[in-house]
Amino acid sequence: MTAGMSPSLSSTPFSFSNENKLTVLGCDDVAYATRDNFYDSDSPDFISSCVAICSKPGDLSNGLCSGIGCCQASVPKGINSVYATMDTLNFHTRVHNLSSCATHFLQSRTATISTYLISSDSSLVSRVVETVPLVLDWAIGNQNCSQNNSGIICQTNSICVDSGTTLGGYRCNCSQGFQGNPYLAPGCKGLLVGFGLLFLLLVSLWLYKMKKKRRVELLKQNLFKRNGGLLLQQQMLAQDRVLEKMRIFTSKELEKATDRFNESRVLGPGGQGTDKGMLSDGRTVAVKRNVVLLLGYCLETEVPILVYEFIPNGTLYHLIHAHDTCIPFSWDIRLRITAEIANALACLHYATYVPIYHRDMKSTNILLDEKYRAKLSDFGISRSVSQDQTHMTTKVKGTFGYLDPEYFQTGLFTEKSDVYSFGVVLVELLTGQKPIATNTTKEEERSLISHFLLTMEQNQLNTILDSRV
Repeated sequence: MTAGMSPSLSSTPFSFSNENKLTVLGCDDVAYATRDNFYDSDSPDFISSCVAICSKPGDLSNGLCSGIGCCQASVPKGINSVYATMDTLNFHTRVHNLSSCATHFLQSRTATISTYLISSDSSLVSRVVETVPLVLDWAIGNQNCSQNNSGIICQTNSICVDSGTTLGGYRCNCSQGFQGNPYLAPGCKGLLVGFGLLFLLLVSLWLYKMKKKRRVELLKQNLFKRNGGLLLQQQMLAQDRVLEKMRIFTSKELEKATDRFNESRVLGPGGQGTDKGMLSDGRTVAVKRNVVLLLGYCLETEVPILVYEFIPNGTLYHLIHAHDTCIPFSWDIRLRITAEIANALACLHYATYVPIYHRDMKSTNILLDEKYRAKLSDFGISRSVSQDQTHMTTKVKGTFGYLDPEYFQTGLFTEKSDVYSFGVVLVELLTGQKPIATNTTKEEERSLISHFLLTMEQNQLNTILDSRV
């Protein structure tokens, strides 16, 4: 067995760390570690030693280095060269079946010896890999922190720390509460500064959201006041008969009921903006600016929204002109629907203190409930008119095919204008034809009313009546 020397670190800023251990694999073997060559010195400076004993070379307890077949010993800090030599305790006389030599090395104390075993036979040489991890310490120069402060390169917010060995040298660490690179400008930065900036950012974001939310709430309040919400609340508190069963909805409630006014919930075509919704109490409703039985209203939006009962069976227009319905559209049903529409229109004109003109009477604005009862809807352009008002308008409103010719020419709208439109609906019910023909022949491009009147003059009404009746 011969002495071995680890690489010399004397000309480098590194030294062997005390995180290493002297390790021996063998039976009846001892290793000595010294600072200088064991054979060149009369009084070698021993720094560590280790003895491994066993009865045969294969004794290694499951890879644990506990003294049986393997031993480990600590080494001091601040050593830049290590010499190691091996010897035996009893010349292997007490070891049976000896077939190989022992080995020794320095390794990191955190690594287990089983990591480096590559076989389980008795050959110690073949059981150890060629390299093992080693931990090195480092320091700057050989001066101490207190010797010459002007030469210390530690930057702002850092402290100088001596190596604590006879080799000298120092290192730089960030002061408590700071982090960064203590060797390069601008040095270490305070953790509190970083946390402060993060906190300031979070607070600013929270304040922005609160300000935005407050701005939205103020807008809703202003719209509520502008749309007459305060007056309506006072009337409801006075238990007005018209409003006592109504309630005021918030815009948030309607957004939830209609899934934020999802396009998939739009009911039918048109510009009135009708959405199907479900209230928190389970009622299905139509959220629309003007529809049938008024359940409540929302005045927090730019355009006031009214909430009406949901009418499930579509429009009279669909019942007349679509042939995919399974409902027998008999004369009795048509007559009943006619009477129900006439009743509704009469209520608007005469049953209220201030007459209400519908102004857009047509079959698409007549809805059918679960029992196919007719209900008048879509008062999108209706007006309440006092008795002393003239009913003039500079812009004709309504739907072509249903418009009163006198209103169209003069701009004067009366209750008779609604009645004329109702008459067009009656002709639709009688003939099953649309108010404006869309066929390509020239004769059928005229309006339904013109065609109907012509057949009456020619006493040929039977040629135009709906074959289903």
